[in-house]
Amino acid sequence: MARSLSRRRALIAGAAGLVGAIAHPLAGQTADQAARARVPADPTKTQGAGGTDVGSRSPFETPKRISQGGGPRRNATQTPLQDLTGIITPADLHYERHHAGVPAIDPAQYTLLIHGMVERPTVFTLADLKRFPGKSIIRFLECSGNGGRAYRREAQDIEVSPQQIDGLTSTSEWTGVPLATLFREVGASPKATWFLAEAMDAAVMTRSVPMEKAFDDALIAYGQNGEALRPEQGYPARLFLPGFEGSSNVKWIRRIELADRPFMTREETSKYTDPLPDGTARMFSFVMDAKSIITEPAFPDKLTGPGWWEIRGLAWSGRGRITRVDVSGDGGKTWQRATLDDPVLPKCHTRFRLPWKWTGGEAMLMSRATDETGYVQPTTAALLAARGPFTSYHFNNIRPWKVSADGSVRLAGGSV
Repeated sequence: MARSLSRRRALIAGAAGLVGAIAHPLAGQTADQAARARVPADPTKTQGAGGTDVGSRSPFETPKRISQGGGPRRNATQTPLQDLTGIITPADLHYERHHAGVPAIDPAQYTLLIHGMVERPTVFTLADLKRFPGKSIIRFLECSGNGGRAYRREAQDIEVSPQQIDGLTSTSEWTGVPLATLFREVGASPKATWFLAEAMDAAVMTRSVPMEKAFDDALIAYGQNGEALRPEQGYPARLFLPGFEGSSNVKWIRRIELADRPFMTREETSKYTDPLPDGTARMFSFVMDAKSIITEPAFPDKLTGPGWWEIRGLAWSGRGRITRVDVSGDGGKTWQRATLDDPVLPKCHTRFRLPWKWTGGEAMLMSRATDETGYVQPTTAALLAARGPFTSYHFNNIRPWKVSADGSVRLAGGSV
C-alpha cells in the first residue's frame, strides 16, 4: 500500500511524479518529446483485420468540439450540446479547459502527495489509489465562465449555437477513490478546515477547497466513461468535486496539503472571484447554480413550417437534482412545465422536452430551471442587478431564443 514518510521526505517525493515523467530523454530529444514518445499511439488509428480496432462514428455523424471564440487558441474547447442525445458526453467530446497546455505524464511515475495537518504524510502511486475501494458517479462538470455570451448579449440577435453559448459543460461517469478515504488513511486533523489541490501542469494550477467537500462527495478520479481519463481531462488522476466550478476540480493532481485556512492562491484572488456592483468581490463561490438551455430549436436550426415541434434542452444544478423546467414560447409571459427525461440525478445534466405549436409568426423561446433546494434560474435583469455588468463567472441567467417568421432561430439580443 502507500508509503508513509516524514514531512521533509514527503515534500521531496511530491515532485517525483513530475520529475519521473520528464526524466532520461534520449539524445537529441527534449524532455517533452521523450515523455510523449512513451505514450502509445491512438488505437482508433490502428487498422485491424476487420477495420479499426476501436469502433468509430458513422462518417455521416460529425460532432466536434470547437475552440472557444473560434480562434486558434486551444486552451478551451466546447462540447456540441445541440448534436448530442441523452446526458452522457462522449469522452472525446467532453469540453476542455486548461491554463498552460496538457502535460504528458507516465502513469508508472505518477505520485500524489498528501501532507500538512495529517498524522501520516503519504505519497500514493496510481496503483496505490486503485487498490482502495472505488466509486463511480455520473455528474456534470462546468467551467465557471460558461455562458458569458448569454449574459453580455449584444443589442441585435446573434447567430451563436448552444455549443458556442454553453459548451463548457459536459457530463461523464467518473470513477475513482473517494477523497475522504484517503484523508482517513493519512489521519487528517479535525482542525483542518481547508485543503490545497496542486496540479502537475506548467501553470501549477492551485485551488483551496473546504474540507467538508472532501468528506461529502469529492473523488480522486482516474476513470471516465469506462476508460482511463483522457490526457486533457487530467490523466492519470484528477480531483473531481461534483457541482463545484471547473477550475477547482484540479487536473493532473500531484499534491494535497491540509491547513486551517484557505491558501489565497493566484487563481482564487486575481482570478475566479466575482466582482459585485458595490466594488466588493464574492470569493470561493464554488457552486454552479441552476441553469438550463434550449438546444432545439436553436441556431442554426430553421423551422420549415408551422405546426408541432418539440422543444428540447438541458438543465443542471450544482446544488442537487433538477425538479422542474418551465418553458415559455412568448418571452416569459406564460410558462408550461416540461417533461424531464429519466434518469434525473443530482448534480447532473437532465434532459427536458415539451411539445410546442408554432403558428408561423415571431416567437421567443425561454427555459427556466428549478432545483431541489427551491432555487429558480434568474432572468438576465435579476442577475445583472445582483452581480453588475463586469462579473466574469457564474452566468446562469435565462437564455432566450428568437424564432423569426421565416423559421430561423437566433439568440435574442437586448434586455430580454
